[in-house]
Amino acid sequence: MNINKELEYLISEIPVFHDLDTNDTQILSNYLFPKDLSMDGLVCKEGQHGSFLSFVTSGELEIVKTLDNKEVVISKITTGDSLGEMALIDGLTRSTTVRACKPSTILILRRDDFNTLLAKHPQVGIKILKGIARLLSLNLRKASAQITTFMTMTQ
Repeated sequence: MNINKELEYLISEIPVFHDLDTNDTQILSNYLFPKDLSMDGLVCKEGQHGSFLSFVTSGELEIVKTLDNKEVVISKITTGDSLGEMALIDGLTRSTTVRACKPSTILILRRDDFNTLLAKHPQVGIKILKGIARLLSLNLRKASAQITTFMTMTQ
C-alpha cells in the first residue's frame, strides 16, 4: 500500500472524518502528517500552548492531569480517538499532558494547516468542523452526565 492510500485509509477510520468522501479525504491527507511515538513519547504537556489536533491511528495514549504536584492518569485513548479539538478551535493552553503508554502513531493537524485548508477547501473544512462539533457535543454530554451522577451521590 503506498503512503497516500495508507493515509487515506487511516483518515477514513477516524469518526470525526466520517462525513468526508474520497475526494475530501485526498484533500485532507495533504494537511495531516503522521508521528510515531515510542513508549512514554510526549504528545503535549499540560500548560503548553495548544496548536494542533491529533488522532490516534495505532497504540494507546494516556491523559494525565497534575493535581497537588502528582500526576494522575484520568483516561486512556486508543485507535480512532482524537485529542486537542479545543486547541484547534481556541488555541488556549493544554489542560492535560498526553503521552504514549505503548508505541503509538498519531496523525497531526496543525491549526495553521487547518486554517489554510478552510481557506482553500471550505466545503471540506465545514465537514471537519461539523465532525469536531459533534465530538465536542458528545464529550460535553458525557461530562454533564458524570457531574450529575457525582452531585446526586454527594447529596
